[in-house]
Amino acid sequence: MQFIDLKAQYSAINQKVNARIQTVLDHGKYIMGPEVFELEEKLADYVGVRHCISCANGTDALQLALMAKGVGPGDLVFTTPFTFFATAEVIALVGATPVFVDIDEATYNICPIKLEQAIVDHQSSPLGSPKAIIAVDLFGLPANYPEIERIAAENSLYLIEDAAQGFGGEIGGRKACSFGDVATTSFFPAKPLGCYGDGGALFTDDDELAEILASLRVHGKGVNKYDNVRVGVNSRLDTIQAAILLEKFAVFPGEVDARNAVANKYSELLVENCILPVVPEGYVSSWAQYTVRSKQKSREDVMAYARGVGIPTAVYYPISIHLSEAFKEQSCGLSFSNSEKVQNEVFSLPMSAYLSLEDQVRVVECLLEN
Repeated sequence: MQFIDLKAQYSAINQKVNARIQTVLDHGKYIMGPEVFELEEKLADYVGVRHCISCANGTDALQLALMAKGVGPGDLVFTTPFTFFATAEVIALVGATPVFVDIDEATYNICPIKLEQAIVDHQSSPLGSPKAIIAVDLFGLPANYPEIERIAAENSLYLIEDAAQGFGGEIGGRKACSFGDVATTSFFPAKPLGCYGDGGALFTDDDELAEILASLRVHGKGVNKYDNVRVGVNSRLDTIQAAILLEKFAVFPGEVDARNAVANKYSELLVENCILPVVPEGYVSSWAQYTVRSKQKSREDVMAYARGVGIPTAVYYPISIHLSEAFKEQSCGLSFSNSEKVQNEVFSLPMSAYLSLEDQVRVVECLLEN
Protein backbone atom coordinates (compact mmCIF):
# COMPACT_ATOMS: atom_id res chain seq x y z
CA MET A 1 0.00 0.00 0.00
CA GLN A 2 1.26 3.48 -0.89
CA PHE A 3 0.76 6.51 1.35
CA ILE A 4 -0.05 8.56 -1.78
CA ASP A 5 -0.39 6.31 -4.82
CA LEU A 6 1.12 8.30 -7.69
CA LYS A 7 1.82 5.14 -9.68
CA ALA A 8 -1.86 4.18 -9.83
CA GLN A 9 -2.78 7.61 -11.11
CA TYR A 10 -0.11 7.49 -13.80
CA SER A 11 -1.30 4.04 -14.89
CA ALA A 12 -4.79 5.45 -15.42
CA ILE A 13 -3.68 8.30 -17.70
CA ASN A 14 -0.23 7.27 -18.93
CA GLN A 15 -1.02 7.22 -22.65
CA LYS A 16 -2.35 10.78 -22.59
CA VAL A 17 0.51 12.01 -20.41
CA ASN A 18 3.09 10.37 -22.67
CA ALA A 19 1.46 11.88 -25.76
CA ARG A 20 1.54 15.35 -24.19
CA ILE A 21 5.23 14.98 -23.33
CA GLN A 22 6.00 13.78 -26.86
CA THR A 23 4.28 16.87 -28.27
CA VAL A 24 6.61 19.08 -26.24
CA LEU A 25 9.62 17.07 -27.38
CA ASP A 26 8.47 17.52 -30.97
CA HIS A 27 8.00 21.31 -30.85
CA GLY A 28 11.02 21.89 -28.59
CA LYS A 29 9.69 24.92 -26.69
CA TYR A 30 10.80 23.66 -23.31
CA ILE A 31 10.54 26.92 -21.36
CA MET A 32 7.30 28.99 -21.45
CA GLY A 33 5.96 26.93 -24.33
CA PRO A 34 2.31 26.96 -25.41
CA GLU A 35 1.26 24.34 -22.85
CA VAL A 36 2.20 26.74 -20.03
CA PHE A 37 -0.27 29.36 -21.22
CA GLU A 38 -2.92 26.75 -21.99
CA LEU A 39 -2.61 25.47 -18.42
CA GLU A 40 -2.78 28.97 -16.92
CA GLU A 41 -5.99 29.70 -18.81
CA LYS A 42 -7.65 26.46 -17.74
CA LEU A 43 -6.65 26.82 -14.09
CA ALA A 44 -7.85 30.42 -13.90
CA ASP A 45 -11.18 29.37 -15.39
CA TYR A 46 -11.52 26.50 -12.89
CA VAL A 47 -10.75 28.70 -9.89
CA GLY A 48 -12.93 31.53 -11.19
CA VAL A 49 -10.37 34.35 -11.33
CA ARG A 50 -9.02 36.44 -14.19
CA HIS A 51 -5.35 35.53 -13.90
CA CYS A 52 -3.19 32.48 -13.24
CA ILE A 53 0.57 33.03 -13.30
CA SER A 54 2.58 29.81 -13.15
CA CYS A 55 6.04 29.59 -11.59
CA ALA A 56 8.73 27.11 -10.63
CA ASN A 57 7.36 25.92 -7.27
CA GLY A 58 5.00 26.74 -4.44
CA THR A 59 7.66 28.41 -2.30
CA ASP A 60 8.52 30.80 -5.12
CA ALA A 61 4.82 31.52 -5.54
CA LEU A 62 4.64 32.76 -1.94
CA GLN A 63 7.81 34.82 -2.30
CA LEU A 64 6.59 36.36 -5.55
CA ALA A 65 3.31 37.28 -3.86
CA LEU A 66 5.22 39.16 -1.16
CA MET A 67 7.63 40.79 -3.61
CA ALA A 68 4.79 42.01 -5.82
CA LYS A 69 3.51 44.22 -2.99
CA GLY A 70 6.95 45.31 -1.82
CA VAL A 71 6.72 43.48 1.50
CA GLY A 72 10.11 43.75 3.19
CA PRO A 73 12.09 45.13 6.14
CA GLY A 74 9.93 46.81 8.76
CA ASP A 75 6.82 44.86 7.74
CA LEU A 76 4.98 42.30 9.87
CA VAL A 77 3.31 39.31 8.22
CA PHE A 78 0.85 37.26 10.28
CA THR A 79 0.76 33.52 9.68
CA THR A 80 0.32 30.13 11.30
CA PRO A 81 3.14 28.21 13.03
CA PHE A 82 1.51 24.86 12.19
CA THR A 83 2.41 24.36 8.55
CA PHE A 84 5.38 23.60 6.31
CA PHE A 85 8.43 25.78 6.94
CA ALA A 86 8.24 27.52 3.54
CA THR A 87 5.30 29.68 4.60
CA ALA A 88 7.39 31.52 7.21
CA GLU A 89 10.66 31.12 5.34
CA VAL A 90 9.57 33.37 2.46
CA ILE A 91 8.61 36.13 4.91
CA ALA A 92 12.15 36.14 6.28
CA LEU A 93 13.64 35.88 2.78
CA VAL A 94 12.10 39.20 1.75
CA GLY A 95 13.32 40.80 4.99
CA ALA A 96 9.95 41.02 6.73
CA THR A 97 9.12 39.58 10.16
CA PRO A 98 6.71 36.66 10.64
CA VAL A 99 4.21 37.03 13.48
CA PHE A 100 2.81 33.64 14.42
CA VAL A 101 -0.83 33.18 15.33
CA ASP A 102 -2.16 30.00 16.93
CA ILE A 103 -4.54 27.64 15.17
CA ASP A 104 -8.08 26.48 15.68
CA GLU A 105 -7.57 23.03 17.21
CA ALA A 106 -10.49 21.52 15.28
CA THR A 107 -9.55 22.64 11.75
CA TYR A 108 -5.77 23.07 12.23
CA ASN A 109 -6.03 26.38 10.35
CA ILE A 110 -5.18 29.85 11.67
CA CYS A 111 -7.70 31.05 14.26
CA PRO A 112 -9.47 34.28 13.17
CA ILE A 113 -10.15 35.36 16.76
CA LYS A 114 -6.48 35.05 17.68
CA LEU A 115 -5.47 36.68 14.40
CA GLU A 116 -7.59 39.73 15.13
CA GLN A 117 -6.09 40.03 18.62
CA ALA A 118 -2.53 39.62 17.30
CA ILE A 119 -3.06 42.49 14.86
CA VAL A 120 -4.27 44.72 17.70
CA ASP A 121 -1.30 43.69 19.86
CA HIS A 122 1.19 44.62 17.11
CA GLN A 123 -0.16 48.03 16.09
CA SER A 124 2.78 49.71 17.85
CA SER A 125 5.29 46.89 17.75
CA PRO A 126 9.05 47.59 17.80
CA LEU A 127 9.33 44.76 15.27
CA GLY A 128 7.54 46.74 12.56
CA SER A 129 4.12 47.59 11.19
CA PRO A 130 1.37 45.12 10.19
CA LYS A 131 1.44 44.63 6.43
CA ALA A 132 0.08 41.24 5.37
CA ILE A 133 -1.52 37.93 6.31
CA ILE A 134 -0.63 34.52 4.90
CA ALA A 135 -3.42 32.07 5.70
CA VAL A 136 -2.78 28.38 4.95
CA ASP A 137 -5.31 25.82 3.70
CA LEU A 138 -3.91 22.97 5.75
CA PHE A 139 -4.43 19.34 4.76
CA GLY A 140 -6.74 20.44 1.91
CA LEU A 141 -9.24 22.45 3.99
CA PRO A 142 -9.59 26.16 3.15
CA ALA A 143 -9.01 28.49 6.07
CA ASN A 144 -11.90 30.57 7.42
CA TYR A 145 -11.77 33.18 4.66
CA PRO A 146 -15.16 34.76 5.38
CA GLU A 147 -13.66 35.96 8.66
CA ILE A 148 -10.06 36.38 7.53
CA GLU A 149 -11.04 38.50 4.52
CA ARG A 150 -13.09 40.73 6.82
CA ILE A 151 -10.16 41.12 9.23
CA ALA A 152 -7.75 41.91 6.40
CA ALA A 153 -10.09 44.53 4.92
CA GLU A 154 -10.78 46.24 8.27
CA ASN A 155 -7.05 46.51 8.97
CA SER A 156 -5.93 47.33 5.38
CA LEU A 157 -3.74 44.22 5.25
CA TYR A 158 -2.64 42.40 2.11
CA LEU A 159 -4.08 38.85 2.22
CA ILE A 160 -2.32 35.87 0.65
CA GLU A 161 -4.00 32.47 0.47
CA ASP A 162 -1.42 29.69 0.71
CA ALA A 163 -3.33 26.89 -1.01
CA ALA A 164 -0.35 24.61 -1.57
CA GLN A 165 -2.45 21.83 -0.06
CA GLY A 166 -5.86 23.36 -0.68
CA PHE A 167 -6.28 23.39 -4.47
CA GLY A 168 -9.66 21.79 -5.22
CA GLY A 169 -11.21 22.82 -1.91
CA GLU A 170 -14.20 25.16 -1.64
CA ILE A 171 -16.20 27.42 0.66
CA GLY A 172 -19.82 27.92 -0.33
CA GLY A 173 -19.07 26.99 -3.94
CA ARG A 174 -16.14 29.40 -4.13
CA LYS A 175 -12.93 27.59 -5.07
CA ALA A 176 -9.69 27.60 -3.13
CA CYS A 177 -7.17 29.96 -4.78
CA SER A 178 -9.89 32.58 -5.24
CA PHE A 179 -9.55 34.10 -1.75
CA GLY A 180 -7.60 37.15 -0.63
CA ASP A 181 -5.70 39.57 -2.85
CA VAL A 182 -3.63 36.76 -4.30
CA ALA A 183 -3.49 33.00 -3.82
CA THR A 184 -0.69 30.52 -4.35
CA THR A 185 -0.49 26.80 -4.86
CA SER A 186 2.09 24.07 -5.35
CA PHE A 187 2.29 21.30 -7.95
CA PHE A 188 4.75 19.20 -5.96
CA PRO A 189 3.98 15.55 -6.84
CA ALA A 190 2.26 14.75 -3.54
CA LYS A 191 -0.12 17.71 -3.70
CA PRO A 192 -3.79 17.27 -4.75
CA LEU A 193 -2.84 18.45 -8.26
CA GLY A 194 0.81 17.52 -8.69
CA CYS A 195 3.24 17.31 -11.58
CA TYR A 196 6.29 15.05 -11.94
CA GLY A 197 8.74 17.58 -10.56
CA ASP A 198 8.36 21.03 -9.05
CA GLY A 199 5.81 23.64 -10.06
CA GLY A 200 3.58 26.34 -8.65
CA ALA A 201 1.12 29.08 -9.54
CA LEU A 202 -0.47 32.31 -8.34
CA PHE A 203 -4.07 33.45 -8.84
CA THR A 204 -5.57 36.93 -8.70
CA ASP A 205 -8.31 39.17 -10.06
CA ASP A 206 -6.03 42.20 -9.82
CA ASP A 207 -4.81 43.09 -13.33
CA GLU A 208 -1.91 45.24 -12.12
CA LEU A 209 -0.76 42.62 -9.61
CA ALA A 210 -0.88 39.91 -12.29
CA GLU A 211 1.30 42.03 -14.59
CA ILE A 212 3.88 42.53 -11.83
CA LEU A 213 3.91 38.81 -10.98
CA ALA A 214 4.42 37.85 -14.63
CA SER A 215 7.35 40.28 -14.72
CA LEU A 216 8.89 39.13 -11.44
CA ARG A 217 8.97 35.45 -12.44
CA VAL A 218 11.25 36.28 -15.39
CA HIS A 219 13.93 38.51 -13.83
CA GLY A 220 11.63 41.53 -13.62
CA LYS A 221 11.22 41.77 -17.37
CA GLY A 222 9.31 44.50 -19.16
CA VAL A 223 8.58 44.28 -22.88
CA ASN A 224 11.16 41.50 -23.26
CA LYS A 225 13.67 39.64 -21.10
CA TYR A 226 16.36 42.27 -21.74
CA ASP A 227 14.06 45.10 -20.66
CA ASN A 228 14.40 44.67 -16.91
CA VAL A 229 12.07 47.10 -15.17
CA ARG A 230 12.43 45.66 -11.64
CA VAL A 231 14.54 43.12 -9.76
CA GLY A 232 12.87 39.74 -10.06
CA VAL A 233 13.76 36.06 -9.93
CA ASN A 234 14.03 33.11 -12.31
CA SER A 235 10.88 31.11 -11.59
CA ARG A 236 9.29 29.65 -14.68
CA LEU A 237 7.20 26.48 -14.94
CA ASP A 238 8.81 24.30 -17.59
CA THR A 239 6.70 23.19 -20.51
CA ILE A 240 6.91 19.44 -19.88
CA GLN A 241 5.52 19.90 -16.36
CA ALA A 242 2.72 22.05 -17.77
CA ALA A 243 1.93 19.34 -20.31
CA ILE A 244 1.74 16.72 -17.56
CA LEU A 245 -0.48 18.98 -15.46
CA LEU A 246 -2.90 19.49 -18.36
CA GLU A 247 -3.66 15.77 -18.47
CA LYS A 248 -3.72 15.41 -14.70
CA PHE A 249 -6.05 18.39 -14.44
CA ALA A 250 -8.46 16.75 -16.89
CA VAL A 251 -9.18 14.04 -14.29
CA PHE A 252 -8.68 16.24 -11.22
CA PRO A 253 -12.34 17.09 -10.40
CA GLY A 254 -13.18 13.38 -10.36
CA GLU A 255 -10.20 12.72 -8.13
CA VAL A 256 -11.40 15.33 -5.61
CA ASP A 257 -14.74 13.51 -5.48
CA ALA A 258 -12.98 10.17 -5.01
CA ARG A 259 -10.76 11.52 -2.23
CA ASN A 260 -13.85 12.85 -0.46
CA ALA A 261 -15.42 9.40 -0.73
CA VAL A 262 -12.35 7.87 0.93
CA ALA A 263 -12.39 10.54 3.64
CA ASN A 264 -16.10 9.98 4.29
CA LYS A 265 -15.54 6.23 4.67
CA TYR A 266 -12.67 6.81 7.10
CA SER A 267 -14.74 9.25 9.14
CA GLU A 268 -17.75 6.94 9.25
CA LEU A 269 -15.76 4.01 10.59
CA LEU A 270 -13.17 5.71 12.82
CA VAL A 271 -15.39 8.06 14.80
CA GLU A 272 -15.13 5.99 18.00
CA ASN A 273 -11.35 5.59 17.92
CA CYS A 274 -9.99 8.83 16.54
CA ILE A 275 -10.36 12.58 16.77
CA LEU A 276 -11.39 13.15 13.17
CA PRO A 277 -10.64 16.05 10.82
CA VAL A 278 -13.38 18.68 10.85
CA VAL A 279 -14.92 20.06 7.66
CA PRO A 280 -17.25 22.96 8.55
CA GLU A 281 -20.64 23.21 6.88
CA GLY A 282 -20.38 24.65 3.39
CA TYR A 283 -16.69 23.70 3.05
CA VAL A 284 -15.12 21.10 0.76
CA SER A 285 -11.65 19.71 1.45
CA SER A 286 -9.38 18.40 -1.28
CA TRP A 287 -7.84 16.07 1.33
CA ALA A 288 -4.16 16.61 0.70
CA GLN A 289 -3.87 14.58 3.89
CA TYR A 290 -6.39 12.76 6.08
CA THR A 291 -5.13 13.59 9.54
CA VAL A 292 -6.34 12.15 12.83
CA ARG A 293 -5.46 11.87 16.51
CA SER A 294 -5.88 8.66 18.49
CA LYS A 295 -8.33 8.73 21.39
CA GLN A 296 -6.83 5.72 23.12
CA LYS A 297 -3.13 5.19 22.45
CA SER A 298 -0.08 7.31 21.77
CA ARG A 299 0.69 8.31 18.21
CA GLU A 300 3.95 6.40 18.36
CA ASP A 301 2.23 3.17 19.39
CA VAL A 302 -0.41 3.42 16.68
CA MET A 303 2.10 4.26 13.95
CA ALA A 304 4.43 1.45 15.04
CA TYR A 305 1.58 -1.05 14.90
CA ALA A 306 0.52 0.21 11.47
CA ARG A 307 4.07 -0.05 10.20
CA GLY A 308 4.22 -3.64 11.44
CA VAL A 309 1.20 -4.64 9.37
CA GLY A 310 2.36 -2.80 6.25
CA ILE A 311 0.28 0.36 6.47
CA PRO A 312 2.18 3.62 5.89
CA THR A 313 1.46 6.70 7.99
CA ALA A 314 3.15 10.10 8.27
CA VAL A 315 3.33 13.10 10.60
CA TYR A 316 2.60 16.62 9.33
CA TYR A 317 4.10 18.53 11.22
CA PRO A 318 6.16 17.30 14.21
CA ILE A 319 7.69 20.71 15.01
CA SER A 320 5.73 23.95 14.83
CA ILE A 321 7.69 26.63 12.98
CA HIS A 322 8.12 28.89 16.00
CA LEU A 323 10.04 26.05 17.69
CA SER A 324 12.36 25.45 14.73
CA GLU A 325 16.03 26.30 15.01
CA ALA A 326 15.60 29.09 12.46
CA PHE A 327 12.87 30.95 14.39
CA LYS A 328 13.12 29.86 18.01
CA GLU A 329 15.25 32.85 19.06
CA GLN A 330 12.74 35.27 17.58
CA SER A 331 9.87 33.34 19.20
CA CYS A 332 11.56 32.93 22.58
CA GLY A 333 8.99 33.05 25.36
CA LEU A 334 6.00 32.76 23.02
CA SER A 335 3.66 29.81 23.32
CA PHE A 336 1.01 28.62 20.89
CA SER A 337 -0.79 25.97 22.88
CA ASN A 338 -2.96 24.46 20.16
CA SER A 339 -0.10 24.16 17.69
CA GLU A 340 2.18 22.68 20.34
CA LYS A 341 -0.49 20.21 21.40
CA VAL A 342 -1.43 18.86 18.00
CA GLN A 343 2.16 18.61 16.76
CA ASN A 344 2.60 15.79 19.27
CA GLU A 345 -0.65 14.00 18.42
CA VAL A 346 -1.51 14.21 14.72
CA PHE A 347 -0.72 11.57 12.12
CA SER A 348 -1.97 11.07 8.59
CA LEU A 349 -3.39 7.99 6.90
CA PRO A 350 -3.02 6.78 3.31
CA MET A 351 -5.05 9.05 1.02
CA SER A 352 -5.51 8.76 -2.71
CA ALA A 353 -8.27 8.87 -5.28
CA TYR A 354 -6.99 5.42 -6.25
CA LEU A 355 -7.02 3.84 -2.77
CA SER A 356 -8.95 0.60 -3.16
CA LEU A 357 -11.85 -0.27 -0.88
CA GLU A 358 -9.84 -3.28 0.28
CA ASP A 359 -6.98 -1.03 1.38
CA GLN A 360 -9.38 1.41 3.03
CA VAL A 361 -10.73 -1.50 5.09
CA ARG A 362 -7.21 -2.56 6.03
CA VAL A 363 -6.41 0.95 7.28
CA VAL A 364 -9.62 1.14 9.30
CA GLU A 365 -9.16 -2.31 10.82
CA CYS A 366 -5.63 -1.39 11.86
CA LEU A 367 -6.85 1.66 13.75
CA LEU A 368 -9.82 -0.16 15.28
CA GLU A 369 -7.37 -2.61 16.77
CA ASN A 370 -5.70 0.33 18.49
